[in-house]
Amino acid sequence: MIQVENLKKYFYTSKGEVVRAVDGISFKVGQGEIFGLLGPNGAGKTTTLRVISTVLKPTEGTVAIDGFDTQKNPEEVRRHIGFLSSDTGLYRRLTAREMVEYFAELYGMDKTESDRRIDELFERFELTEYANTFCSKLSSGNKQKVNILRTIVHNPPTLVFDEPTIGLDVIIAKTLLDFIKELRAEGKCIIFSTHIMDEAEKLCDRIGIIHRGKIYRKGTLAEITNGTGELEDVFFEIVG
Repeated sequence: MIQVENLKKYFYTSKGEVVRAVDGISFKVGQGEIFGLLGPNGAGKTTTLRVISTVLKPTEGTVAIDGFDTQKNPEEVRRHIGFLSSDTGLYRRLTAREMVEYFAELYGMDKTESDRRIDELFERFELTEYANTFCSKLSSGNKQKVNILRTIVHNPPTLVFDEPTIGLDVIIAKTLLDFIKELRAEGKCIIFSTHIMDEAEKLCDRIGIIHRGKIYRKGTLAEITNGTGELEDVFFEIVG
C-alpha cells in the first residue's frame, strides 16, 4: 500500500522565491489497484513520484510504502518499490542483460533466482535476441523495455510508473499497458503518472487530477465526471 499524507515539496530560486512543486496532496493506493496521477507537464507529477521513491525528501508531510516511512526507513522502501522514471538513462557500455543483472544485484537478489527471473522477463518482452546487444545500440523502444525490466526484476509489491509510454510506438505501448494490467491482477500496488487522458481512462481504477502541485479532483472515473464519463471536460476545466 502507498499512503501519502499532506505531501509538500518546495524548491527555492536563486532569488529566494518559493516554488511549490507539490503543495499538500494526500491519497492512498491499495493492493491490486492502479492509481492514475493525471496532469499536464509541470503539474508536480514527477516530483511527487520522486519523493515517494525516496529520490527526494519532502518539505512537509509523510509517505509510507507497505508501512515503511520513506524518511525513517528508506532502504526498506527501496526493497519494496520499483520506480520507472521518465528520464532514467542506461549504461551505454553494458548489454541489455548486463543492465538488468546489475539492478538485480543492487536489489540483493540471489544469482540463481535473478537468472531465472531475467530469462522469464526477456522472453515476455521479446528481448531475448537483444540480450547481448549494448544498450547504446538498442532502439528507443527496446531501451524502454530494458528500463522496465530493471524496474520490475526484483518483483516488488509496489510499482511507480512515470509516463512510461513516452516515445514508444503504439504496439510497444500497448504491450506495456497490457503488462501493467497483469501486474494489477497479481495484486501489485501501482501509481501510473500520465498526461494522456485515454491511458488514464482505460487503465486506472482511480484517478487524481493534479495541477500546480495540488490534486483538484480524485476518485473513480464516474466520481470525477459525476457519471458523465467526460474526463476531458473535467480536465480542461481544472487546468484551464
